[in-house]
Amino acid sequence: MSRSIFSAPHFNDEVAAYAYVEARIWANGRVCPHCGVMDRSGALKGKSDRVGLYKCYACRKPFTVKIGTIFESSHIQLRDWLTAIQLICSSKKGISAHQLHRTLDITLKSAWFLGHRIREAMKEKRGLFTPPMGGEGAILEADETFVGGRGENRTFKEPAPKKIVMALVQRGGGVRSFHVPNVTANTLRSVVGRHAHSDSHFVTDEAHAYTGIGWNFASHETVTHSEKEYVRGDVHTNTVEGYFSILKRGIMGVYHHVSEAHLHRYLSEFDFRYSNRIKLGVDDAERRARTERRSRQANDLPHIWWASLGRGTRPRDIAACLPVFP
Repeated sequence: MSRSIFSAPHFNDEVAAYAYVEARIWANGRVCPHCGVMDRSGALKGKSDRVGLYKCYACRKPFTVKIGTIFESSHIQLRDWLTAIQLICSSKKGISAHQLHRTLDITLKSAWFLGHRIREAMKEKRGLFTPPMGGEGAILEADETFVGGRGENRTFKEPAPKKIVMALVQRGGGVRSFHVPNVTANTLRSVVGRHAHSDSHFVTDEAHAYTGIGWNFASHETVTHSEKEYVRGDVHTNTVEGYFSILKRGIMGVYHHVSEAHLHRYLSEFDFRYSNRIKLGVDDAERRARTERRSRQANDLPHIWWASLGRGTRPRDIAACLPVFP
């Protein structure tokens, strides 16, 4: 028997795919997303009824397990959704919409739409009470890079200006990356002050923008790249530069081009995989499971529906009826 993960029933059968998702979303009982009543619904099994359709006996409205998740308002087969989640979560540098289009035998537009919804589920929820990275004894590295094509590689016209990405990486931990408009001290200070714990040890290169920021930490060490100094004991920025290498290999080697309007979504994808990597004890299966659990937390679903589907879409307010993964 095949040992491939894609031989599992929920990757090949639509009924099994619905059962797989229902077991995770409705682990404590089937909940109507319209009125919130639990276990007062029944399956509709008529010849014209689609798979996974239920009717609530309290509000008399039909519903499926997809309502309130990234799967809602999509005609893509649920088994294809689960396959795409597995492919994106297990590909270190991502997988392009064209590759999903060919692998899943769906249209390119559907593959692009599906990919962006999954990236939305991967996005870390950063609110007012989100704890900063690091802490006492932790080492944080900060650096910035430029993403985009080279002018000499263009024959007919100049490429779009490169986009600036700034990242904070905790050694032995996760990463948070940001698309920033510039690398001035005011811009970087607002990011570092919000997302870096002041009890951490802060390591950067010799960029002047960090001079007025580092005093707020337990210590601030720098390496002088302009003098070809890259490592001095445990003082280096190799960890954050390693993250940038994965990001750039993915953008240039897999996606080839990322527009500024969607760059933050691709950063969420790379952040999620890096912060949930094998070294931290998270394998491909657990990474997929964490994405599935986040599928109901995508706060920007109405926005991404309009952005990816365009006219004719009627996104609904789902804040009051979000199902919960166990």
